[in-house]
Amino acid sequence: MPRLLVVYHSQSGASARLAAAARGGAEATDGITVTLCRAWDAGSQDILAVDGLLLVAAENSGGLSGGMKDFLDRTFYPVGERERVLPCALLLSAGNDGRGAVRQAQRILSGFPMREAVEPVVCRGPVTPDLEARARELGAGFAAGLEMGIF
Repeated sequence: MPRLLVVYHSQSGASARLAAAARGGAEATDGITVTLCRAWDAGSQDILAVDGLLLVAAENSGGLSGGMKDFLDRTFYPVGERERVLPCALLLSAGNDGRGAVRQAQRILSGFPMREAVEPVVCRGPVTPDLEARARELGAGFAAGLEMGIF
């Protein structure tokens, strides 16, 4: 059974709400195990134990949130030493347009043995039911792709 890890960093609660919605969408897919973990509590062993990684973070000052950067910094070398390429997806909560945070995350992830399975999803503004639905759709689609072996 494929395993999906959803790692999130949230200070205001917006990214936590989006991460919970994405997890809910992923869990609706039969045949997949989903784990939700705060970026501060996750490490390289968590990444190495799964088949897909969904990162949920906020845009802070036009860039990727510090907690998510810390997570990626801590896991870079231990994960990079493995030859296994992991599919990943990115979900951002943005107060601005989110482009700077997406570029920064993609630049960091390009050094990992990972590949983007789907286009990043940027949720702009306060979290609304519509944005939670977008997060659920991302979680469901990514999980379905893992379950079918597409990614």
